[in-house]
Amino acid sequence: MQISDLPYPDPGVPDARSGPRFLVWLGRGQLGGQLKSLCWGMVHFGGVAGLPYAVGLGVEAVVEHDGARLLWVGALLLLLGVAISLGDSMLHRTAVTNWITAAARVQQLLARKTAELGSALTRRVAAGEVVAVSTGDVEKIGWFVEAVSRFLAAAFSVVLVCVGLLFYAPAIGVVVAIGIPVVALAVLPLLPRATQRADVQREKAGRATELASDTVAGLRVLRGIGGEELFLGRYREASQEVREAAVRSARMWAVISAIQVVLPGALLITVVWYGSALVLDGRLTVGQLVAAFSAVATMLYPLRHFEEIAMAYSFSRPSAKRAARVLSLTRAAGKAAEPEGGHGAAVAAPAPGGDLCDPRTGLLAPAGRFTAVVCGDPDLAGRLADRLGGHPMDPDGGASALLGGVELDALALDTARGLVLVQDKDPVLLSGTLRELLGVPASGAVEAGAALAAAQCADVLDALLQSAPDGVSDPMDVRITERGRSLSGGQRQRLALARSLVTDPEVLVLDEPTSAVDSHTEARIADGIAALRAGRTTVVLASSPLLLDRADQVVLIHEGAVAAVGTHRELLRDDRRYRAVVTRETEEEQRLSRLGHVLTEIEESA
Repeated sequence: MQISDLPYPDPGVPDARSGPRFLVWLGRGQLGGQLKSLCWGMVHFGGVAGLPYAVGLGVEAVVEHDGARLLWVGALLLLLGVAISLGDSMLHRTAVTNWITAAARVQQLLARKTAELGSALTRRVAAGEVVAVSTGDVEKIGWFVEAVSRFLAAAFSVVLVCVGLLFYAPAIGVVVAIGIPVVALAVLPLLPRATQRADVQREKAGRATELASDTVAGLRVLRGIGGEELFLGRYREASQEVREAAVRSARMWAVISAIQVVLPGALLITVVWYGSALVLDGRLTVGQLVAAFSAVATMLYPLRHFEEIAMAYSFSRPSAKRAARVLSLTRAAGKAAEPEGGHGAAVAAPAPGGDLCDPRTGLLAPAGRFTAVVCGDPDLAGRLADRLGGHPMDPDGGASALLGGVELDALALDTARGLVLVQDKDPVLLSGTLRELLGVPASGAVEAGAALAAAQCADVLDALLQSAPDGVSDPMDVRITERGRSLSGGQRQRLALARSLVTDPEVLVLDEPTSAVDSHTEARIADGIAALRAGRTTVVLASSPLLLDRADQVVLIHEGAVAAVGTHRELLRDDRRYRAVVTRETEEEQRLSRLGHVLTEIEESA
């Protein structure tokens, strides 16, 4: 895989059972790149490992006044220099390629999972955690994938040096062969504590990121209630905790780095002292001593990669764990992970004109009719909207919604979303022109102008024209800023409704589509939805009488099940639970109302 080939046509199905398993899966997916990097690393580190022997041979040639041999040593040094230079360049190139391809694969997987789960994702995982995984965690995961091949090449050079010295200078080679593994493995007892401190740092950094993300998302509300300083203080405390955790982690890594300097230095002194004694005794030549000294000195370079791989794994393991947690989420909570591509089993799409049913609550939305649903619990309404869209995220799982008798979450994701479109209570507008916003996959039966008119967007178009740069006369060509921040909440809501209407899906589910508009506009929107969606299945979760009065039927959900079905006026007259939700009557008001009704009946009978 080359960088020019990215993104992957299919990033694959990750092993998200744990962080280490996810890292292993990533490594297996890049075996070709890892082998390339390993080969170039062996060329590079092999050249480094060969330098001490070449230097030793050169010293011996000088001592013995052997000019021809010295020329051969010079040619060998030139060859080793070329190998070191070329190997280093290509090792860097291939390692960076591994890093980028691993990061790209993880980001593609996260993007696919985000698209699969939609707005239900943030009900299972905090938005700040998703941001942290897709930014900083991706970098840490890529670092480990990149470092593996360099570490293996460095380990190869260490083994090569130790074995070579045993044959070239056995008397001093034994000391080096014993000392270098001791130096390389001396930091192992400290790694668990260093890893633990790194985990604490990552956890605190993740919480700080989540707090910052949530604060920014609710900044307008915080300013309205004067809560900016309060949350700023909380973020300061969280950032200070991150700083303290980072310092504690850095101290441990500093100790590990110090050991990696002190122990090789001690080994170098031991080799010089013991080797000098061997030279004086005639058991070792000067060239062999220089070779042993050079070998230990050059080993400081590959030994640094032992520390790097330990740090890379320590930092990437919690990052991989967080990524695996996000990637393990499925459309239906509690069910097994889905097949490749995030699709469900190969179930045929239902025939057009089927009823929409939710077995868990007993809700039935007849085909071609406008059904309004009243829930006293807003959280239940959100979960119900998710189930009706074919991607339930309830913690306890449960039965899927049915369309025409077919389970929606058993359909392929694109099929399910093509049949049922769900607009949640907080829809997002992406940046771009209004024409691009409404340029979504649609049946073509509803024009953009008709959808905008039904959603009562005339004043929104006027506002866009007023803010448009010179030369732009068509509101469809006016650019909307990120998340529609330049518009009011009601304007954003109406544009999102127009986008949903223009798609003209077989089933449209709207969760509180008019919660941010005034009553007069809401009444006109209700008429527009009823007229534009005539003959199409529409489900609106709301408690506004203006919307409920336009519905063909109203369903009351009480304590998780259907409690009553009828028209708005029938339920308002006959069902006190419905009346309590819709009119916001208190228990005392309900008691007085019932008492007045009884007195009226007594008077009429008298």
